[in-house]
This record gives sequence, C-alpha cells and structure tokens, in this order.
Amino acid sequence: MITPTDKPRILTGDTPTGRLHLGHWVGSVENRVRLQDDYDCYFLLANMHAFTTRSEQPADIRADTIEIVRDWLAAGIDPARSCIVLQTETPAIAEMTWFFAMLLGYGRLMRNPTIKTEIEVKGLGDKYSFGFLMYAVGQIADILAFRPRYVPVGEDQIPHIEMCREVARRFDQLYCGVDPHTEDADYVSAGGVFPVPEGLVGRVARLVGVDGVNKMSKSLNNCIYLSDTPKEVKKKVNRIFTGRQSPTEPGDITNALFQYVEAFIPDEERVAELKRKYAAGDDIGDGHIKAEVGEAINAMLEPMRQRRSEYEGPSGEATVIDIIRDGTSRANAVAEETLWMAKEAMKLDFFPRKLALG
Repeated sequence: MITPTDKPRILTGDTPTGRLHLGHWVGSVENRVRLQDDYDCYFLLANMHAFTTRSEQPADIRADTIEIVRDWLAAGIDPARSCIVLQTETPAIAEMTWFFAMLLGYGRLMRNPTIKTEIEVKGLGDKYSFGFLMYAVGQIADILAFRPRYVPVGEDQIPHIEMCREVARRFDQLYCGVDPHTEDADYVSAGGVFPVPEGLVGRVARLVGVDGVNKMSKSLNNCIYLSDTPKEVKKKVNRIFTGRQSPTEPGDITNALFQYVEAFIPDEERVAELKRKYAAGDDIGDGHIKAEVGEAINAMLEPMRQRRSEYEGPSGEATVIDIIRDGTSRANAVAEETLWMAKEAMKLDFFPRKLALG
C-alpha cells in the first residue's frame, strides 16, 4: 500500500515533442507549479506516446524527454514535492491501456475532436499507425493509473478528459457494481476503483502564436520557448502581427498583441492604461507595447533560465535521470496498487507481484 495522504491527487504531463513554450506555461505548467503545495502531484513524461508519430526517431525522443524535464525543473516543478514519472518504466499503464481498450469503440475514438485535429495538423491522412489511435486510450490509462481527482490540461485536451471520465464510470459500473445514477464525485465511496477526474484548464485556454493567427505550436514555428534567450524573446515578440498601421489609429484590444499584454504584464493598472490608449489611438504604437511585453516575458523567464542552467551538460543530464528514476520508483507504488485494485475488480487477482527499478 502507498503512504496515505489527505491531499487530493493530480496527474498531468506532456508528450516529449520538443521544448515547452509560453502556450504550455499559461495553459497548464503554471497551474502545476502553483498546485504543488496543496495537492499530491504526479507529472508524466509520455515518451511512449511520442512513438505513435515518431517511431523512427528514438534518439530524438530520448533527448526531448530530457529537455522537457529541464523545462519543468526550470519552471518550478520541485521533485521533492512532486513525482516526475517516466511512462515507459511504469508498466501498469500499458496493462491498463489494454483493459480500457475493451471499454471504448472505434467510433467513439474517432469522434474525439482532438484526434481529428492532430491527424489534420500533422498531415497524417490515412497513414497513421494503429498505435496513434491507441495513444488516446493510453492517455486514459496514464490518468486513471494514478486515480487523480484533477487533471490540469490545456483547453484542447478537454475532449480526452471527457473520454477518460466515461471510461472511469464504465469500469466502475461494470466491474464494481456502481449504480449508473451515482454522482461523479461519489464513485469511489460507492465502491468504484476509479474516481471520475475533473479537468483544470489554465488561465489562458489558447495562447495565439506570434503569427497572430494560429495557436502557439512548434510545428507552425510561431512559438516563444521557455528556454529562449532574452534576445530571442524580443525578436519573436516583435513578430506579433496586428495589422495596425499608425499609433494614432484606434486599435483592436482583442488582437493577438493584447492577449500577450493581458497574459504577461502583471500590473493590472498598466494593462488597463495600455488598453485605453490603444483603443483610442492615443499616440501609442505597437512597437512600444511589444517592448513592454518582451520585458515582462523576460522578467518572468529569467528565474527559469537560472534554474535551467543547473541541469545543463553531462552532469546536469545525469541529475535529471536520477530525478526521473526516483520519481518513477515512487509513482510505480501508486500505479501498481491501482492495477491490483482493477484486477481484483475484474477477477484477475490470481497472485500479487512486486516491481522494482534497477
């Protein structure tokens, strides 16, 4: 049994596809850092999911996995308070993926708008692997393996959370005898193995990229990364497109630039002043506002740059791997307990097992 805690549990994570950017920060990572003191936090490195579209790039996936941990640590994730979990060394997740696949039909998977969007954005057409579809089931196992109450995610992941909630209810009803009319918050107290988790969306649900049109995305080359230098940040902020021609022309305060103003300038009075002047065409140019936004972003990122420097180079990578090993070892205690509870409910509890990392 794991050590009991009165703190509600959180599970979330990232697929290692490259460095984290400001969209990840305001959409989810900022939330994770803030919640560490009050919640029992597990942050998953979904490196197996990366193979669903990049199976021919194992070295890149490994490097990206290390980079994401550097980003997390730089952002303020504290391995003493939170578990950093490596998916491929948590075998209970793979087993539960198989069990949960029996509870979802192909049609339900394909109705998930997140899957449809990824197929379009990544240009997969009809050439995606079966594993690409299975990853959506795997995400459910990622979450439910830790029986969390909340899942901090970006807005685009809410359809996945809803599918996870459906599977939690279905499992508890089918194998634990929970009445389908039970309130979501009461599934465990009614005898279920799995709570019905809730998604927590960050303070900015969808941060537009510096192209001023599309959501911030590595594949669209419109990102400001958490690891960017001050010079890179200023250069990218200057690229934010507004379409405004003159500082005396009334501006649209719902444009991309003002999303950055509201997201990253902490002084509310200054934000209100900039909005008033911009909307009135009060001789304030886009360049001036971009300079303030760049300064605010760099002020926010500077402590992250300093923390990140501790984990660079070969010795820093060794430290990162030690952190991953320790967190994964602790997380396996939770995931193995969950798997045993699920197997008991499914009448598969022939004998227990013990798992240890080398």
